[in-house]
Amino acid sequence: MAANIFGSIGKFGLALAMAGGVVNSALYNVDAGHRAVIFDRFRGVQDTVVGEGTHFLIPWVQTPILFDCRSRPRNVPVITGSKDLQNVHITLRILFRPVAGHLPWIFTNLGEDYDERVLPSVTSEILKSVVARFDAEELITQRELVSKQVSDDLTERAATFGFILDDVSLTHLTFGKEFTEAVEAKQVAQQEAEKARFLVEKAEQQKKAAIISAQGDSKAAELIANSLAKAGNGLIELRKLEAAEDIAQQLSGSRNITYLPSRQSVLFRLPQ
Repeated sequence: MAANIFGSIGKFGLALAMAGGVVNSALYNVDAGHRAVIFDRFRGVQDTVVGEGTHFLIPWVQTPILFDCRSRPRNVPVITGSKDLQNVHITLRILFRPVAGHLPWIFTNLGEDYDERVLPSVTSEILKSVVARFDAEELITQRELVSKQVSDDLTERAATFGFILDDVSLTHLTFGKEFTEAVEAKQVAQQEAEKARFLVEKAEQQKKAAIISAQGDSKAAELIANSLAKAGNGLIELRKLEAAEDIAQQLSGSRNITYLPSRQSVLFRLPQ
């Protein structure tokens, strides 16, 4: 009797485990920010895109393919030429995501690694096309315009493959060694020219100052000569008195000066 009971329990447990396995194989989860495309062994890729959550499928017959629909970054380095035939090294940073409604077409035509198949080639083509419209100097001074044109053209082109570009930006822009050396030489020449112009302007200012100073001295000499002609030696005596007064004021304020009476021998009058 007990053997029959345990045998029944074992069979029930085995049946329950098999049923659980079947149910588990018929369920799949779609995480947040993801979408699923169903591949049917008999009907191929289904046009329906499955959203987030837990869903049922037919085991062995149907297989879910999950896609991440959140924005993802990708850096694409490109070497191209400018309008004036300068080598340009550019790195473009892209934030991209697939259009959820286009996932069946993307999986059928491009596969799960759709970004590897499309973004490098399309980005390189657009960058070469846009950069060729500008010369090296314009790429530096009009960088914002270059970035906008790249973003507009690349967004339009990516839309044909079912992509959405949330952001496109130029993160790296350098030129070849020859162009860099030419720019440095030009900067040195400009600095030397500025220095030479400064020296010329300084010499001109010094010349003007010397002329003004000479004119002032000439005018002062003329005024003194006129005064002497009118006042005679009286002007000279007046200037002597003014100079003596200035000297007396300066000496009176010094502590190291001792005054002795004139025409008297003070030392002889000192007590013995």
